[in-house]
Amino acid sequence: MPNRPLPISLVIPLCNEAATLVTLFEKIKTVIEEQQLGPFEVIFVDDGSTDESWAKLEQLKSDYPQQVTCIRFRRNYGKAAALSAGFAEATGEIVITMDADLQDEPSEIPHFIEKMNQGFDCVSGWKQLRQDPWGKTLPSKVFNWATATASGVKLHDFNCGFKAYQLEAVKSLNLYGELHRYIPVLLAAEGFQITEIPVEHHRRTYGVSKYSWKRLLKGGLDLITVIVLTRYLKRPGHFFGGFGIISGGIGFAILAWLSIQKMILSHNIGGRPLFFLGILLLLLGVQLISTGLIGELINYHARHTTSKRSKHPSAIEKID
Repeated sequence: MPNRPLPISLVIPLCNEAATLVTLFEKIKTVIEEQQLGPFEVIFVDDGSTDESWAKLEQLKSDYPQQVTCIRFRRNYGKAAALSAGFAEATGEIVITMDADLQDEPSEIPHFIEKMNQGFDCVSGWKQLRQDPWGKTLPSKVFNWATATASGVKLHDFNCGFKAYQLEAVKSLNLYGELHRYIPVLLAAEGFQITEIPVEHHRRTYGVSKYSWKRLLKGGLDLITVIVLTRYLKRPGHFFGGFGIISGGIGFAILAWLSIQKMILSHNIGGRPLFFLGILLLLLGVQLISTGLIGELINYHARHTTSKRSKHPSAIEKID
């Protein structure tokens, strides 16, 4: 790897995309050289392919040893793991990610660079005219709406794999599960500047889509994880306490109403399901509030310990 940062690193995760790899690299190389964007590297991450993808990558590495880096997983670990491995190897001042199936158009790369030069830390692609069947586009629209609403990051297309980042931004990420879908949310929570640009999108002509409803379900569960990590990691009392107050309040109201019926109307409440529901909700509320308080104590201890080790928060940039 080079001793100093390159202008551009491209990280391309792939799984069974043997038919497109050589064409993709040649298109990338042509665009970057014609636009005189400077030296570049392409980091291919083979996420457990079972076709001839690795043989194609070995040939590319042999033909372009200074520009191609190849990483291979023994089995399929998922896109988040593949991106994480690629980010760890990247040395470019700007890191661009794109899919290997030729649906992303390499000629868009200069547009990403131009937008990044305006001072942004992450530029996300927006497939305005997406060339995919409705079985992919409809769930994607629902997912994008839910993510934008829940996170407050106003992007149209979180799913687009065509993105550009400052090197500092990708080095700050810790990706697992399906968290690659939420990279803009994670970066925005750390104070990085996020924007998007429309990009051209081609219909898939090679290979098979990796999308499935199971991935959508996993993505939905990870959205909850992301919201907790970005909004409540430093204040768990607000997260657990909020649900605890709601649950405990409903339980208290139920028991209060039943108590009034018992004392004033002489109703028998001991065997009523509503009585047990009230007790359950009240106890659940107490437990949730207690969990939030324990989380706050752990956070306080962690911050207190850190403050003894360092006088300055690590997130503050110091200029001597």
